[in-house]
Order: sequence, then C-alpha cells, then structure tokens
Amino acid sequence: MKLKLIVCGLFFFSMALCGSAMFNLQQDEDNKLVKFFDAMLEDEFKLRPMVATQLGDHRFDDKLENPGKENRELWKQFYKSSLEKLRSQIKQESLSASGKVDFKVLESNLERTLWLQEFNKTHENDPRTYNELIADSLYLPLSQSTIPEEKIVAALIARVALVPKVLQSAKESIKNPPKVILNTAIKQNLGSIRFYKKGIGEFVKNPDLKTRLLEATNKVVPSLESYQDFLQDLAKKGGETDWRIGKEQFRLKLVHELQTGVAADELLRLAELEMVTVTHEMYVIARQLWSGLFPGKVLPVPDVKGKNETIAKVLEILSEKRGNPQDLLKDTRSTVKKIQSFITEKNILALPQPDRCQILEMPEFQRGNSVAYLNQAPPLDTSASSVYAVSPPPSDWDANTVLSFMKEYNSYMLQILTIHEAYPGHYVQLEYSNKHPSKIRRVLSSGVFAEGWAVYTEKMMLDEGYGDQDPGLRIHQLKWYLRAVANAVLDHQMHCNNMTDEQALDLLVNRAFQTQGEALGKIIRSKQSSCQLSTYFAGAVFFNNLRADAQNAKGETFNLKQYHEAVLSHGTLPLNLLRDLVWVDLGLEKRVK
Repeated sequence: MKLKLIVCGLFFFSMALCGSAMFNLQQDEDNKLVKFFDAMLEDEFKLRPMVATQLGDHRFDDKLENPGKENRELWKQFYKSSLEKLRSQIKQESLSASGKVDFKVLESNLERTLWLQEFNKTHENDPRTYNELIADSLYLPLSQSTIPEEKIVAALIARVALVPKVLQSAKESIKNPPKVILNTAIKQNLGSIRFYKKGIGEFVKNPDLKTRLLEATNKVVPSLESYQDFLQDLAKKGGETDWRIGKEQFRLKLVHELQTGVAADELLRLAELEMVTVTHEMYVIARQLWSGLFPGKVLPVPDVKGKNETIAKVLEILSEKRGNPQDLLKDTRSTVKKIQSFITEKNILALPQPDRCQILEMPEFQRGNSVAYLNQAPPLDTSASSVYAVSPPPSDWDANTVLSFMKEYNSYMLQILTIHEAYPGHYVQLEYSNKHPSKIRRVLSSGVFAEGWAVYTEKMMLDEGYGDQDPGLRIHQLKWYLRAVANAVLDHQMHCNNMTDEQALDLLVNRAFQTQGEALGKIIRSKQSSCQLSTYFAGAVFFNNLRADAQNAKGETFNLKQYHEAVLSHGTLPLNLLRDLVWVDLGLEKRVK
C-alpha cells in the first residue's frame, strides 16, 4: 500500500513539474511575442510617424512621413518582412491560449495590410489619403493628447514645416482619381486651408502658443492653395479611373475585411432576405400608427406598393419631431444622460469610468463621408478622450437639402445615432478594448467587430425597454437597421453588378425609406469605398447569431450583463476568434455550432 501511495505521489509530482515546465515555456514564448511586437511597432513608428500619433504615442509628433513612391515600397517591404519574421521567430504551438490569439490577430492584420497595399493604390487614386497627413496630423494631438500643450505645439510647429513635401509627393503620385473621390478631396482640402488659417487656433488655450502655431500653419497655406489648384486642374481634365473594383476584387477584399467565413454572394443573399423581413416589421408598426396620424384617411391597400406608401407616409409625419440645424450638436448631447441611465438601471453592462467621451462638431476637413464618427481614445494613451463627432449640414447646402437632412436626423434618429456611436456602441466597446492587457489587441482592431457590435446594440437597447415602447422610436430603429442591411446590398451591387445611380436611389429611397439627401450621400460614399459598407450587416449577423447561441446554451441562467462583458473583454478581435473565448467566459464546455 505504501508503495502504491509513493508511486502515485511521484506521478502527481512529476505531472505538476510537467505542468510548471509547460507554463514557463508558454510564458517565455508569450514574452517573445510581446517583445517582437514592441520592436515591430518601434520600427513602424520611425517609418510612419503618423501611425504613432494615431495610436497615441506622441514621441514622433514633430516628424511626418513622406508618402513618395520609394517610401511606399519601403513600407510594403517592412510589413512583408514583419510577417515572415513573426512566422519564423515565434513558435505558435508554444504560446499560451491567450498568446495564440494574439499571434493570430497580428498575423491576420499583417496579411490584410499587405493585401490592401498591393490592391488599393490609394496614394495614386485617392487624394483623401493625404488629408490625414495634412490635417489629422495636427488635429489629433491637439484634440486628444494628454501631454502638455507647450510640448504639443512645439512638436507640431516642426511637423507642419514638413507638409509641403507631403503635398509635393501628392502631386507626383496622384494620377486620374475617380471624380467622385476627387470632388470630396477638393472640399476637404478647402477645409484644411481654413483650419490652417484660423481653425487650429481654437484648440490652443495659451495665447502665445496659439500665435506661434498659427504663424507656422499660415506659412504653409500657399502650399495648400497650390495643391488646391492642382486638384481643381485634375477635375477640369475630366479623365478618371473607374471607382468600381469589380466582382473578383470585391470578393477577395471582403474576405480580408470580414474574416467571418461568409462569402460575398452569400452576404448579398442574406441582406436581400433581411430587407424583406425588416420592411414587414416596419409595416406592422406603421399600420398601427396610421389611424392616429391620419384620422379619417383610409389605410392604403396592403400590397407591396401600399405597404411601402404606408411606411413612407408614417415616417414623413414622425420626422416633424426634429430640432434646428444649428442645434444639431446640442440636441445630440442631450440624448446622452437618458441613455447612460438606462444602461446602468437595466444592467446592460458596466459603463466606463470615468467617462471620457467628448461630443464635438466634426471638423470641416473630415466631412463628406458620414454624418458622425467615433474617434476612440488612442490605445497607447488611454487616459486621453474619445471624440464623438457630429457633422452639421454643410454651409453650401440649399434650404431643401438641409430640410431633407434634418428630417433624416430627427429626434428619434439622434437617439439611435448616440446608441450606435457612443453608449453602448463604439465608445463603450472601444474603451473596453483599450483596457485589455495585450498591446497587440489594443492596437490592432477589427472594423466588422466594431460596426457589428454597434448595430447589435441598437435593437438590443429597445428590446430591453429603452424608449418606453414608443412605436415611433422602434420604427426608426428598424429604419436605421434597414439602412445597415441596404448598405450591404448597395456595396455589392455598385461594385459587382454595375448598379446605376438611378437604381441605387430607388433602393435607398423607395425600399430603405431614406430621404433623398441621405440617399445621394450614401451613393457617393459607396463609390468612395468598397466593402466597408458591408461590415455593418455582416457584423450584426454574427453578433445576433452569437447572442442567440449563447442564450440557448445558457437557458434560464443566461445573464445579459455577463454576456455583454464577455463579448467586450477580449479586445476588438477578428470575429472568427471571438466565439470560443466567449464560450469559456460563460462556462460553456461545448460551443454551439
């Protein structure tokens, strides 16, 4: 008996030693990966100082990369070499479970970066690319950095002196960009000129520093004006590259953008089916509202035409509940406290503390792509603020266009916008991501995760009771979701099947119930990007399915707060890595297929 006990004791002791040795081996390999990424970032920052600024490392704010042809080739070689070194220097099988996720995140990011650099050719056919180096390079440190103002201004005075070289490279590189992209670049550069002349001073408190910075930026204004002449001359020439990327390139690019395993044709099929489902849900609500909004008027015949007419007319009446154009920013801010209180009271999830989300007017040089965005706190400067930026109607719009815009962004829609962009959408999700211990996961993020989560939260909030069951709010939430679904249809059809502007307008106005102004803007956006418009619906499909699977697996023990925090606690991951991690957090041994 004693012998058996001794043998058993030795066995478990040896197992413990093996376990300890395995843990040490994994820890060593994890540390190697951490050091590898730190060294890679340091080299990238030296090559591309603007990347450092965007991530919140402000040691390089006095420098600015020159995106000339030779430098672009250097960047490509750097990312290619980094991928090769990652695969050869890090033993994936020796990493811990968490380390393996980090490895896959970094590997897939490098693969995507290389493919996009080979495919996009943005420095040749998209003048907007240079706007980041012209204006964002100054705006981001001033609007988000936590370092002393004196240091920021000193660095930016040195940086802005390098802008003329960037503009010269732009003139040498840009060939025949698509006209729709060129027109936006022209408007944005006009915004940059105004920003350099005066607007930048609004971000500097100290009068002496403000004077010094404005002196430096005004010296560069002639170069910006010369660049403006260059862009306008290009527009007059009339030659242009086709903005459509074609079916094959769209299919390949979507694989890199989504990383969900859903192919382009399948996503289109799902989106077209979902449009029918959502439209039916909107009709049910519109039919219930009809008699109250149109007393004495007979409900239209419930065929396809009549149902669409019912929805459109109800939305038209409800859009009268809106503010004034000059109050758009104030009205957006007024939505926040009510939404935050609801999230806390209903235990949706724990909100970030302290709250560091600024709601600001979108700078003019960033307008032209969307009505709002969330610029997250930089992952390497997480005490900085996030910026929820809202774009008012441009000053050159006529009264009818402004009215159309304000009908679209009425009091109902502003609440959905804030849910999507901030609480519990982008701002909250990215704050969770910024707290992850892995620098790889803080720095590298998945756009389809971010957009999918934000779309998921819109319906979830109303399902939990936000808005006190107001049918007007619900029909607008469905309209907003229908927009995300229609985005995927528009994206695919414009780039793969030669959809015309007239067909696109019909899709967005008559099937997705958007105002004409909003629809025209979305058509322009679909020509200026590819695959990004598909991420909203593709991400929503993933998160809706994940929630349903988790709820079915947990049954009566399902806890919404626990689930949401499990989803957000691992960083903004490629979606193909997320499900198993959530399953572990929820204590589920077997994932639902």
